[in-house]
Formats: sequence, C-alpha cells, structure tokens
Amino acid sequence: MSIFRKIIKWLDDAAYVWRFELRQVLRDEGVLIFCVIVPLVYPLLYSWIYNNEVIHDVPVVVIDQSHSAQSREFIRMCDASPDVRVACYAEDLDDAQSLVSRQVMKGIILIPSDFDERLNRMQQATVSVYCDMALMLTYKAIYQTSMMVSQAMGAEIQTKLSGNYTVREDEITTRPLDFEDVPVFNPAGGYGSFVLPAVLILILQQTLVLGIGLAAGTARERNRYGDLVPVHPCYNGIYRVVWGKAFCYIMVYAVMGAYLTLAVPRIFHFPQLAHWHDLLLMMIPYILACVFFGMTVSCLVRYRENVMLLMVFISLPLLFMTGISWPESAIPGYWQGISWLFPSTFGVRAYVRMNTMGGVLGDVSPEVRYLWIQAALYFGTACLVYGHQLRMSQRHAKERLDYLRKKREVRLALKKHTKN
Repeated sequence: MSIFRKIIKWLDDAAYVWRFELRQVLRDEGVLIFCVIVPLVYPLLYSWIYNNEVIHDVPVVVIDQSHSAQSREFIRMCDASPDVRVACYAEDLDDAQSLVSRQVMKGIILIPSDFDERLNRMQQATVSVYCDMALMLTYKAIYQTSMMVSQAMGAEIQTKLSGNYTVREDEITTRPLDFEDVPVFNPAGGYGSFVLPAVLILILQQTLVLGIGLAAGTARERNRYGDLVPVHPCYNGIYRVVWGKAFCYIMVYAVMGAYLTLAVPRIFHFPQLAHWHDLLLMMIPYILACVFFGMTVSCLVRYRENVMLLMVFISLPLLFMTGISWPESAIPGYWQGISWLFPSTFGVRAYVRMNTMGGVLGDVSPEVRYLWIQAALYFGTACLVYGHQLRMSQRHAKERLDYLRKKREVRLALKKHTKN
C-alpha cells in the first residue's frame, strides 16, 4: 500500500508540474510565439516562397562584341530557353556589371570579338558567363542554359563537318554514348522538394529549444535567487520535475510534429513517400531527444535573450551539417562529430530518406538508434542539471528560513530587553 501511495503521489506531483509548465507556456507571449505560432506560420511562409520550385526567365544582359550570325544565334537560343531572358544589351563589361550590382540584371553573357572567327578557323571559341553566386537559383539557371546552348551549337557544327548521310549517323557522331537524365527523388528539380523537408524537421528542434529556454529564463528572472526550480512540495524530486516539464512539451510538439511532417508537405505538394507508422516510430525518439536536449540547454540560460542569440546563430550551420544541402562526405570529421550532438542531424537524415526517398524504417535504423541514444543521454543530463538546480533551490530556501528565524529571534530578544 505504501508503494502504491508513493506512485500516486509521484504522478500527482508530476501532473502539478505539467499543469504549471503548460500554464506558463500559454501565458508567456514569447514562449507561446516560439512553441505554437512560429511552427504554425513559419513553415507556411517558407514553403510558399519556394513553392514554384524553379525559377524561369532570369533577366541577363548580353555583351555581343562579335556581331556575327553565330553570336546572334547563340543569343537567340539562350533567349528561347525557359530559364533565361535576354533583357538588354550593354556596350562593355562595366555597364553590365553596374546593372548586376543594382540587381536590375542577374547575370552577364559576354561573347568576344573573335567568336565567329575562331569557329570558322575550326578553333575552340569561348563565351564568358558572369553570375551572382549569392543567388544560387539564378546562377544555376544562367549557367546551365549557357552550357546547353553551347553543347547544342557544338553538336550542330560537328554534324556539318562530319560528312554523314543519315540522321542516325549524325546522332551517333554527336552523342555516341546516349544517356537519359532521370531525377529520381526530385522530379521537378526544385529547391522546395530538395531542402524544405529538412528545414521542417530543423524547425521542430529550434523552436522547441527556444521555447524551453525562454521559459527557463522567465523562471530565473522571476525568482529572487535566480533559481530555475521553484520551492514547492510538488517539486521535491528530480524525476517528477523532469517528466512533468517534458510531458508538457511532448504534448504540444506531438501536434506540431504531425502538422509539420504531414500537413505542410501535403499543402505544398512536397514528396510524401513515408508510411505513417514508420514516420511515427521515427518522430517519437526525435521529439524526446529534442525535449531533453532543450531542457539540458535551458539550465545554461540566465536571461530570456541568451537562448535566442545561441540557437538562431547555429540554425544555418546545423542545416549544413545534416548533409542535405552540403554533401556529408565533404564535411570534415570534427564537424561531423559536433553535429552528432544535435538531434536534428539524425532526425533530418531519417525524415528525408523516408519521406522524400521512399525508405522504410529499416533503411534508417542507424539514425533511429542514434536518436534513442540521444534521448537517453539527454534525459540523463537533464536529470543531472535539474537535480543540481533542485539542490540549489532547497539550499536557498533553507538560507532564507535561517535568516527569518534569526531575524525573529533578534526581534524577540529586543522585545524582551525593552520590557525589562
């Protein structure tokens, strides 16, 4: 019976901590923004911006120093492509660079004066392409269009000089080894289907850590001694405090996780190849790892602003270290080791392989295993740091009681001395 009462008392205390933490989430405007509003609105805004997947009719400026039939054909073929639009001409490179620097144009195509002469002499001619590398999508459109046009013109010149009699011979001459380019996991070749699924998983971690950190900063600022754990009978235990707080954020982010992984991809027609039960078994350890990771980090937060400076700063490096927008094989070993500290690394890899590439749970079993290990390790670190905070709160409460007791004794002594 005693054990049963202890279990009931433990559950009752954990439920009190859960209610108190949930009340703080709903009352604190900053925590409410990061835990509810940002996960709801930010993915919609980000996905809507890149909903077109690819860009077309990128304006370029042309410097035609050749003024020949061949150069005009090159310009016409570039303008006829769906990705590039020849918007204007410039006399020299300085004028063209001025247009690009003012973002009127996105790139420059320079055809040298000896373009036609070198082609007629059977020599290799060059066309210079200048792109703004800060804009990845426009750079890709201009560069690939210029490459395809140059290859098409090269093939046409090659067939004229080959002396072939049939179309089949021309095909073999210009393309002896035929191939077909099939984008398996990104049919549109767009930015949205490529990066946004990873961003959605990263948003879960970042907003969760920001919300927990803001709540911790608020608790410290409202406490006289700057303690994270308040003095209350229901907070008299490490596990009930940790699990009570964790249940609050698990409940909120179970809804947010389902929204980000199921609703947002469906709204914007991103690839959705994962089975819901496989996705559920992957998201459970990921959310647990993020919650306990956020609770561990929150113990380092002294003021509300600290966690925003920290997590916003590392958001972009974390996206690169997942191996989605930058090849994992090209990431140095020590940076890969640092990336293993964050649940988003394995969560993003598992989600993209399942939802975008059609993998099953067995295909991402290493990532899921690492997420469970992270959840267990960060649960242990959360218990350690909250145990320390609990002891600090109890010590400060004891010091306060000793101070009040001594103050009362002094008062009684003065009162007794006055009567005498």
